[in-house]
Order: sequence, then structure tokens, then C-alpha cells
Amino acid sequence: MLTGATLAGCGAPPELREPTDVPTHTAAPTTPGPSTATATPLATAPPLGAVTPTPDAGLVATACRNGPTGERVVQLLRGRAGVLPANVRVQVHTGPLCAADWQFTLVEVTGHEELQVVTRGQPTAPVLVTAGTDVCTIEVRATAPAGIRALACDAGPANRPVA
Repeated sequence: MLTGATLAGCGAPPELREPTDVPTHTAAPTTPGPSTATATPLATAPPLGAVTPTPDAGLVATACRNGPTGERVVQLLRGRAGVLPANVRVQVHTGPLCAADWQFTLVEVTGHEELQVVTRGQPTAPVLVTAGTDVCTIEVRATAPAGIRALACDAGPANRPVA
């Protein structure tokens, strides 16, 4: 069985296994005496309200501070992309939410299912990546930041963010 576990690569990594070698020598007890070591100050946490930068701004999708606006996303869908006809009534339900230079928006379309929209690029000139009821495309899975992938691919209708 040990051979099977070794060949299968199962078990705890070496750094987490209990040591098999037991020390054979014992140290003589020392008597406590005055300490000559100096105390080192403890590291302090940043003050409350301080902003600490994150290593990757794309890990979580948050409300876009600099755009695009929901209206801009709807214009994009009605423009050259031709996803929405001009006469259909829409309302932005959630977003746009930004992660790195990608955006995710949920649009309610009267008489139809909710439309998911993934865009990327400059806030003033986003480019449509995909739109539909399932936007977890190969491009989104392979190149979108984690925050957008989580919204587009991992969150089902019950888990979608609300604005």
C-alpha cells in the first residue's frame, strides 16, 4: 500500500510530514539568568481607513469609478454590435463592474431574458467582448481577470451581484 501511495503521489508534502528521525542527544537544562536580548517592537497594522494596494486589481470586480457608464454599454449594444434593436426597452440592472480593464454589466431587456455583457478597454471607449445569456466564452475564460471570470462563469443567476 505504501508503494501505491508513493506512485500515486498521494500523501502529505515532505514539509508537512512528521519527522521520522528522532534526535539521539539530549541537552543539559540551563538555569534561567538575566536576559541580554533586547525586545523588538511589534509590527503595527496600518491605521483604520488606510488604503492598502492590492497586488492585482483584477482579482475582484467592483463598481467602475471612471466608467464606462451603463448608458455607454447600452449604446454599444445598440450601435455597430447590433445586439439590441433601437425599439427594445432596457434597464441596466447591475454594473458596470470593473476588474483591471474589463467590465461586466447585467441589462434587463423588457420581454426577454436578462442580458450579460462583457466589455474591455478604455472606460470612454469600451469594446464589446461578448453579450448574451451565457458569456463564459473561451476568450473570457482564458484572458479575463479573475473578477470578471467569477461573474461571467462562476456565478449562476441566484448568485449574481445586485446594484
